[in-house]
Amino acid sequence: MPLERVSKGFKDLSMTFQANPINYDLIALKNETAIARSIRNLVFTYPGEKFFNENLGSKVSRSLFENMDDISASVIKDEIENTIRNYEPRVDLIEVVVSPNYDNNEFNVTINYRIVGIDVLPQQLSFALQPTR
Repeated sequence: MPLERVSKGFKDLSMTFQANPINYDLIALKNETAIARSIRNLVFTYPGEKFFNENLGSKVSRSLFENMDDISASVIKDEIENTIRNYEPRVDLIEVVVSPNYDNNEFNVTINYRIVGIDVLPQQLSFALQPTR
């Protein structure tokens, strides 16, 4: 029987580094928001960008300049799934859906997951991937 991880909650710092006006501490993201931000950062971080962990991140940006089709969408989907499974142990991945949006030259990404260790409903994170230079 596998062990079930139990946690009291998750906390992370906001990337804006703004101070809380009441106690002047940095603003903290908690539980669902912290994990959603972490997943998004993993997808948008290219391997080698993070010091001392050159493998952390995904190679999604490589596929954004390829022809926009279902094959590119499948490659992006696989890369996102592998990245989340390898680098975000706080979630149990349910599904990743990547669909090309030809009119806006972007891929629409929807990630469905459960948070391990806290009792919340399954979460959904959606964003668009666009080629930028």
